[in-house]
Amino acid sequence: MKNQGKPIYVLGTHLSHDGSACLLKDGRICVAIEKERITRRKHAGGNDADAVKYCLDFEGISVRDLDLVVQNANFGMVKQGNSWWAGPRVFDENIPMVTISHHLAHAYSAIGTAPFDEMTVLTIDGCGNSLDECIDVDQGVALENPPPHLRHLYFEKDSYYQFAGNKLTPIVKDFSEWGIGINGYPMHPTTTRHSIGGLYLAASMYVFSGFEDPGKLMGLAPYGRAGVYDFEMFELKDGRAFVRDDWMSNFKKPARSWTELKANFQYYADIAYWVQKEVERAILYVIDSRYDACPSENLAYTGGVALNAVANARIIKETKFKNLYIQPAAADNGLALGCAYYGWMEVLKKERVKHSGSMYLGKSYATVADVLPKYKGKVRGAPADDYIAQTAQLLAEGKTIGWFQDGAEFGPRALGHRSILADPRKPEMRDFINSRIKFREDFRPFAPSVLEEDCSTYFDCDYDSPYMILVAQVRPEWREKMPSVIHRDNSARIQTVNKSISPKYYELLRAFKEITGISVLLNTSFNRKGMPIVETPEQAIDFFLDCELDVLVLDNYIIRKEEFQVRQEVPLTKLFTEDLQGALQRNSVEARKLGGVYQINISGVRSWTIDLSKEMPSVVEGRSNGRTQTTISIEESDFNALLTDPENESVKLYRSGKIQIEGSPVAVMNVPKLFGFK
Repeated sequence: MKNQGKPIYVLGTHLSHDGSACLLKDGRICVAIEKERITRRKHAGGNDADAVKYCLDFEGISVRDLDLVVQNANFGMVKQGNSWWAGPRVFDENIPMVTISHHLAHAYSAIGTAPFDEMTVLTIDGCGNSLDECIDVDQGVALENPPPHLRHLYFEKDSYYQFAGNKLTPIVKDFSEWGIGINGYPMHPTTTRHSIGGLYLAASMYVFSGFEDPGKLMGLAPYGRAGVYDFEMFELKDGRAFVRDDWMSNFKKPARSWTELKANFQYYADIAYWVQKEVERAILYVIDSRYDACPSENLAYTGGVALNAVANARIIKETKFKNLYIQPAAADNGLALGCAYYGWMEVLKKERVKHSGSMYLGKSYATVADVLPKYKGKVRGAPADDYIAQTAQLLAEGKTIGWFQDGAEFGPRALGHRSILADPRKPEMRDFINSRIKFREDFRPFAPSVLEEDCSTYFDCDYDSPYMILVAQVRPEWREKMPSVIHRDNSARIQTVNKSISPKYYELLRAFKEITGISVLLNTSFNRKGMPIVETPEQAIDFFLDCELDVLVLDNYIIRKEEFQVRQEVPLTKLFTEDLQGALQRNSVEARKLGGVYQINISGVRSWTIDLSKEMPSVVEGRSNGRTQTTISIEESDFNALLTDPENESVKLYRSGKIQIEGSPVAVMNVPKLFGFK
């Protein structure tokens, strides 16, 4: 080791979509971050410099203090060197670096954070590394054995391991040939032909036309009807799941907009119902087959498919495993954790250090007193010793609260550090938060947080769900008492809150119970559609000012909008996400003639991407992930002036230098057209 007596630092980093970095200090996670939280672009990946610097800065160390770096890239083993990946990296040739394959990184992410001493580990996802790149394929383990010259065309679909005595042993690995675009059907796996995760994503893209939307399919499924589709998506045999293609020709109407989805809502809901049931069938078959190959009381489960909360509840109830742990950041954003733990346990040969169970792995920020002066005249706030009691009272009065505490959660779920909270007893809360705060689809449900010890009072379950990735039925006597957190099928995706893991959030639930008699809160992530969860206090305040949240609680500060700020900035979001997108889609033929992908930056704080390159125009908040052809930057006050008269004001603002154009200057001529559609 570099410095005897000094901490041992192992950095894990993931380089594909949903990039992330994780820093271990003497075998324990000291910080981890998803790249999208920094760049503010959903699913940001590729170059890892931002995420790595975040981790190093948190610990106050430099690259030279690292003992080891372990990395994964979904396709490829970084054989071209470590100094460049979609841009310059922060590493030099003196740092020991190891590259591992995809499912192995997933597996170690579960091992490192699981509560078990011994376990089997299962990864199921859309697509891992190719067979020729996998470093965990022992003789007889792989269920596919293509000739050497074809091994690069077969990719990981699920992998099953045994962990005992600090050692991981592969048991079964299944692979699938590449099958993108099977016969050109609108609903087909996007990468590997026979992966469960790949097919679920294909169905989601058919219904929602977006990479980020697989979780929505699970939310839409309860609106569907049984028996509409009676054919099978999968052929299940010999312990393997194969995607059939004899049903694909039945689906020829992919939704290309939210308007189209709403107009044919039952059609798409029926598809979602069928796909969800078929995927559950395939998952349970694979899990039962893997258990038979190597029985175990404990299963640690990871990979993107492990985020299917409905299927997860069935695993607990219907399989032979007695105990189930699901890695909370089970998709590719969690791979950095696995890389780091692989480095600690396998490369450095250190004993595993039991994880605390906490997924609050982000850094804490400067005191609120340092941030508030930047918003003078827009918000007012003061610290309060009894801020938890005050927040509970505000919630009981029907207020919607932005709740920002300490370091952020790692993973897709808000668990009480970056949350939007409300009273679940108010039936109007669901529609209000979906339409006026989150700006998302009206069918999507909200999750309840509940005191761990009270869970079985409200929900029909005998298991903990600390990471909000398990569902349970709401008990009949409570269904009318908390309508805003109950889905159409009377289910809820629950979060059980433990005092030792999340003491502030626990105390808030307890205080709310003292006032209302119910220890349940509506909890949803502190973001809106198309936006990563807020990371910094400034992002939280900006969000607060741009929606109809009533109160923001930043640490122990209770913050309100100045009177003239209330609703003042709401039209900015509405303009882009509703008005502009609606106008462009109503005039899709004319908009398509403009073409291109535009990024509009407002005051250097907020951005929208306008994509006119496709058949149906789209507008999403956030920066484009590398596809932007023209970037337009403008101050909000000048933008408001532009809207009053797009034709004339755009020219004036451009000539005075108040509109900055990156890309083709000719694009400025399209600005009045962009905002002139009705």
